[in-house]
Amino acid sequence: MLFKISLSNIRKSIKDYAVYFFTLVLGVAVFYVFNSIETQSAFLKVSEDKREMIKILTTAISAVSVFIAVVLGLLIVYASRFLMKRRNKEFALYMMLGMSKWKISAILLCETIIIGIGSLFVGLLIGVGLSQVMSAVVANLFEADMNDYKFTVSGSAITKTILYFGIMYLVVMLRSGFVISKCRLITLMNSGRRSEKITMKNPWLCVIVFLISAAALGWAYYSVGWNAENISLRILGLAILVGCVSTFFIFWSVAGMLLRVMMSAKGLYHHGLNSFTFRQLSSKVNTTVASMTVICLMLFVTICTLSTAFTIRNSMNNSVRENFPVDFYGHYALDAKDPEKPYLYMGGDIDEVYAEQGESIYDEFGEYVHFHDYNSEGFTLYSFIGDKEEKFRNENKTLFASIDFDETIVKLSDYNALMKLYGFKQIDLAEGEYAISANASGMPEAYDWLLKDEPEITIFGNTLKPHSKKCIVSFLEPNIQPLNGGVFIVPDDAVSEEGRGWDYFAGNYKASDKNGIEETEKIVKDKWTNVMRWNKEGSSMNGSASRIEAANAAIGIGAIVTFLGLYIGFIFLVSCGAILALKELSESADSMSRYTMLRKLGAEEKDISKSIFSQSGIFFLLPLLLACLHAYVGMRLGRYGLDLLIVGDYIKPVLFTAAIIVLIYGGYFLLTFLGSKAIVKEQK
Repeated sequence: MLFKISLSNIRKSIKDYAVYFFTLVLGVAVFYVFNSIETQSAFLKVSEDKREMIKILTTAISAVSVFIAVVLGLLIVYASRFLMKRRNKEFALYMMLGMSKWKISAILLCETIIIGIGSLFVGLLIGVGLSQVMSAVVANLFEADMNDYKFTVSGSAITKTILYFGIMYLVVMLRSGFVISKCRLITLMNSGRRSEKITMKNPWLCVIVFLISAAALGWAYYSVGWNAENISLRILGLAILVGCVSTFFIFWSVAGMLLRVMMSAKGLYHHGLNSFTFRQLSSKVNTTVASMTVICLMLFVTICTLSTAFTIRNSMNNSVRENFPVDFYGHYALDAKDPEKPYLYMGGDIDEVYAEQGESIYDEFGEYVHFHDYNSEGFTLYSFIGDKEEKFRNENKTLFASIDFDETIVKLSDYNALMKLYGFKQIDLAEGEYAISANASGMPEAYDWLLKDEPEITIFGNTLKPHSKKCIVSFLEPNIQPLNGGVFIVPDDAVSEEGRGWDYFAGNYKASDKNGIEETEKIVKDKWTNVMRWNKEGSSMNGSASRIEAANAAIGIGAIVTFLGLYIGFIFLVSCGAILALKELSESADSMSRYTMLRKLGAEEKDISKSIFSQSGIFFLLPLLLACLHAYVGMRLGRYGLDLLIVGDYIKPVLFTAAIIVLIYGGYFLLTFLGSKAIVKEQK
C-alpha cells in the first residue's frame, strides 16, 4: 500500500522531481566517470613515467572525491528540503485522514529509495557510456596508443559510487523522518496561507552597508590583485575572509535597495508587468541572501579552477615545444666554497668527469654543443641597474627582478653555436659590445627599460657598451618553464677563464625514430647517473633533463590539473544551477495564485512568460556577475603566484570556461524558466 502511494506521488510530482532527478543523475555519472579513469587507462600503451602520472592522477581524484561527495550530499539534502516544503499540504491531508507520522516517513523512505535506485541506475548507465569517451580523452592527454582499446566497466568505481550515494540517501531519509516527526498539523495546513509581505529594509542603511562592503571588497581586491608581491599569508587569509563577508553584505544591501531603486524609476517600474516582476524578484533575493553568497563563491572557485587548469595545461604543452628544442641537456660545476654565496658553483669539466670513468658523453649524439658560462666578481643584477634600483623595483613586479643574483656571462661563439643547435637566430657583436638574453616572465621588458639609457658594463677589467636597446628573448638552458633571468653575451676575448662557472652540454641523439630515441635516452641517462655519482672532489653539483622527460612532466601536470579542474568545476556548476533552479521552481509554485490573478486582470500570456524569464534571468545572473568580478581578481593573484608555471594569456581558457558555464549553468536556467512556465500554466 505504502509502495503504491509512493509510486503515485512520484508520478504526480514528476515536474517537481525533474530537476532533482536530473541533478542526481548528473552527479552519479560524473562521479563514476572520474573514478573509473584508472580502469579505463589500464589498457593504454604508455611509458612508465606516464603510467606513474596516471597513478598520481587517480590518487588525487580519489582524494577529491571525498570532498565532492560532501558537496553533493549537501546539495541533495538542500534539494530534499525544498521538495518537502512543496508537499506540506499533502502531508497535512495524510494526517487529517488519520495517517501516522511514521507511515508518512515510510512513504518518504520509499520515494527516496525509488528515486535513489532510479538515479543510480540511469546515472551509472550514462557514466559507463561517457567513461568510454573519457578513455579517448586520457589517451589524447597522455599521448597513448589505443590500438588495444576495449569496452570496460569499472567495478571499483561502481562500488564507490553506490557506497557514497547510498550514504547520501541515508542521510536524506533520516533527515526527512526527523522533519516529519517534528511537524504539526496546523503548521502544515497554514504553510500556503502565510503572508509573503516583503520586508522593506531601511534604504539609507542599505546604502551605507553597500558602500562599506564595496570599500572592504575593494581593499581585498587591491591586496590580492594589485599588491600581490607584498602579500603575506596573514593578509591573504584576511582578504579572503573580508571578501566572503563583503559578498554577503553586498547581496543583503542590494536585496534591500533593489525594489526601492526600481520604484524610483517610475517609467520603468510601471511599464508592463515590471512592478510585479521586481517585487517578485526582490522577495526572492531577500530570502536567499545566504544562498546567493554561497553560490557566488562557488562560481568564483569554478571559474578560477577551470580557467587556471586549462591555462596551465596549454602553457605546459607550449613550453615544451618552445623551450626544450634538444633531446638532452646537462650541467656540472664544482663548489666554489664562497661562504657569502653558498649557491655559487664554479669550474669543473664534464669531459674530465666522464674520462675518469672511462666513458665519453659524445658517443650517442649526432650534434651537440659543450661550453662554459662565466661570472665576473661583483657583477650582479643590481650592480648593473646602479642608481635606478628603487625605480626598477617599483616598475618591475617580477620574481627575478626582486633578487640580486650574479649575472651570467657567455662567450659569443658559444652562444651562437647553441642557437644554431636550437634552431634560433644567431647574433653579431662588434668589438667592445655586449647583448642581453632573457625569457623569464617580465625580464625581457625589464632589460629593455634598462637598455634605453645604453648602460656600460665592466667585466674582467673590460668596459662594454650595449649592442642594442632591446633584450634578446632566448635561453641557454632548456626547461619546461622560461627561467632565463638574464645572460650577458660578450666577445670571446672579453672573458677570463678564472671566472669559469657551470659546464654545459646540449645535444641531439643520433637516433631519429621513436624507439631508437627511447633506447638512446636510457643509455645516456644511465651513463650520466653512473658517472656523476662518482666524484673525487666530493663537492659538486650536476643536473640533467631530456625532451622526453620534459614532455612527460608537462603531460602529467597538465592532465592532473585539467581533470581535477573539470571534476571540481563541473560539480560546483551543477550544484549552483540546481540550488537556484529548485528555489525558483519552489517560488513559482508558491506564487501560482498571483499569476492567476494577473490573468484575471487581463495580463497576456506572453507578458507573463516575459516576466518569468526576467525573474529567472536576473536571479541566475546576480551571483554570476559578482563571481566573474571575484574571478578576475583571483586570476591576477594566480597569474602572479604561478608566474614561473604559466606562460601565455588566459583568453582561450577563459572562453572555454565561459562555454562550459553557458552549457551547464545556462542549461539549468533554461530548465528553470521552462519548468516555472509550466507550473504557472497549471492554474491557467
